Amino acid sequence: MKPAGRRGSVVIIEALQPIVMAFAIFMMVYLLLVQPHKVDGSSMYPNFEDKEYILTDKVTYRRIDPQRGDVVVFHAPPPYDSDFIKRVVGLPGETILVEDGKVFINGSQLSEKYLPGSYQTTEKSFLRNGVPYVIPDEYYAVFGDNRGYSSDSREWGPISKKAIVGKAWVRYWPIDKFGLIQHESYQ
Repeated sequence: MKPAGRRGSVVIIEALQPIVMAFAIFMMVYLLLVQPHKVDGSSMYPNFEDKEYILTDKVTYRRIDPQRGDVVVFHAPPPYDSDFIKRVVGLPGETILVEDGKVFINGSQLSEKYLPGSYQTTEKSFLRNGVPYVIPDEYYAVFGDNRGYSSDSREWGPISKKAIVGKAWVRYWPIDKFGLIQHESYQ
């Protein structure tokens, strides 16, 4: 027969095992597979709204590179201290140009069907109107969908692939918008 104190310790340890296991599984999923993010602000309106919650897929870009039209979450450049959500518009090695309210990639106008027709892409301090810029290797130009209200690559330049947390995957809040996130595909 076991002493009463020792029996109590065994019961406590057995009760804690599922909790510790669940926590370990949660941490593995959070660190390696998916991560929740909150949309903060209106820079991706009308496709994403302030205070929506998404899950970010952290696996896809370990196998393939981001593509134009992908909605990505990344560590924002200084002085910001958070993660941003934006859309990839320019790929490594491409020449990007903002001119007369439009975006051009390697001399061809970018068709952005996900934007309302009234939206104009204006210059900012990094990408100036009519001045072409060649995106360096391992870097991506990312713009907010709400071009008039977005701090993005037009302001602070392209982002490094290393800064990308992952691909926006599922919108889970608000519940009436639950579903897979659509990414634009280009011909």
